[in-house]
Amino acid sequence: MRPELIEAVRLLRSNDRESVSEAISLLQNTVYAFSMKVCGHPEDAEDTMQDVLVRSLPHLAKISDPRALAVWLYTVTRNRCWRIRRKSVHAPKQTLSLEELMPDEMELSSLLQDVAANPESRVLLDEQNQLLHKVILSVPPEYRLVLVLHDIEDLDTEQIAEILGLLPGTVRVRLHRARLYVRRAMSQIVEKTPLRQLAPMRGPKRAHKRPATRRPQQCREIFANLSEYLDGRMEARSCQEMRRHIEACPACIAFIRDLRLAIDRCRELNITCDPEIAPRLRTLLTTEYLRMLSLPVRQKSSAIP
Repeated sequence: MRPELIEAVRLLRSNDRESVSEAISLLQNTVYAFSMKVCGHPEDAEDTMQDVLVRSLPHLAKISDPRALAVWLYTVTRNRCWRIRRKSVHAPKQTLSLEELMPDEMELSSLLQDVAANPESRVLLDEQNQLLHKVILSVPPEYRLVLVLHDIEDLDTEQIAEILGLLPGTVRVRLHRARLYVRRAMSQIVEKTPLRQLAPMRGPKRAHKRPATRRPQQCREIFANLSEYLDGRMEARSCQEMRRHIEACPACIAFIRDLRLAIDRCRELNITCDPEIAPRLRTLLTTEYLRMLSLPVRQKSSAIP
């Protein structure tokens, strides 16, 4: 979970204007950044930030558990983003096939050559964060939400399952496929492939089908379970077996390095709210929040004859 949410809960307990203002600033950035990563439109993110925080004010004083705040805040923000996202509700759902996301022999050979030539050659620079953001926005929505909540917003599987109404196992499957998608798309960017070619991959409409991956069955099982391995969610025995195979397979080592790089870059992605908009809204929200805290007292007093 983002430390900003833990700090926001602590600050809200102080009930003084300075602390409340700082807490709302943290919540502003959290909601805005999440909206941008999910929807990608600044105007929509600003509207979502304002709407969600205004709706949150009556609840903030009642929430003392940061985990509860995270689940509530991301659920409301996600629902609001989905209502206003600029895409037809009749658009077909996109499914990421594990088979299509697994590397073929040519791609693995390329990864091995890159590592041999320069281990750092595939590292994306900070100025390329905008391209990374576009890649994340190109991930099919159902997978993108899981990726953003887990690898960028730092929520755990159980929290994400609660927010999205999914089984934990489904969350893990979608997370792994989203990571594989981002890894491939980032590799294409490094290779200077035009971003317009990063359209989501799906069934019959593809002009050219990728050749079937011809790796040993054990390699295929490795690729299918890499997120569980990297996140330390495998049983000790299975983890040891996977480690033994990986250490003896240069192609697996190169692929894991590339996938880990993609995950790390996602975790480093940072989007902040417009500094000209945030202060004005923060002042209004702080004033309203403090006013609401005193409402019960005034109402009780006015009831006395």
